[in-house]
Formats: sequence, structure tokens, C-alpha cells
Amino acid sequence: MKTKINTEEKKNKANVLKGTVVSDKMDKTVVVSVSRFIKHPKYGKFYSKNKKYKAHDAENKYKIGDKVQIIETRPISKDKRFRVLE
Repeated sequence: MKTKINTEEKKNKANVLKGTVVSDKMDKTVVVSVSRFIKHPKYGKFYSKNKKYKAHDAENKYKIGDKVQIIETRPISKDKRFRVLE
């Protein structure tokens, strides 16, 4: 079953991030590590930053190492603010 972006989410330009699943131990939740490559404002050096997001995975089909896209959505639980698109 593919999940489609709602028209509301298209209007609000919800954040869509790409990352890698680093944990799938929770039920209906995966932890996704998103890496950004940014330039230092003063020194101009490029470096990478990582951040982990908890995302809703209703079917428990994503496993560690899978590349996924997550989209910002309403709060699902205390920490979950994203859900997996594909």
C-alpha cells in the first residue's frame, strides 16, 4: 500500500526529508538518520550534520539500512512528528 501526500500537506509545503533507517525495534516506529551537508557561515568549510527523527511506519515494513523519505505531519505521539512516505 503506497501512501500519497494529502492536498493539505502540499499546500502547507510540509518538510520532506531523505534518510536511512537506523533502528526498527519499536512497534510501528522507525528511527531515521538524516544527514545534511552545510557550509560554515564564517569559515566557509563544508561539514555534515546528522539528526535522528522518529517516524511512523504503520506496517513495520522498513528495516535497518533502508533509504526512506519522511514527511512532516501532525504529532502522532510525544516524539513522532513524521511518517514514512517510501
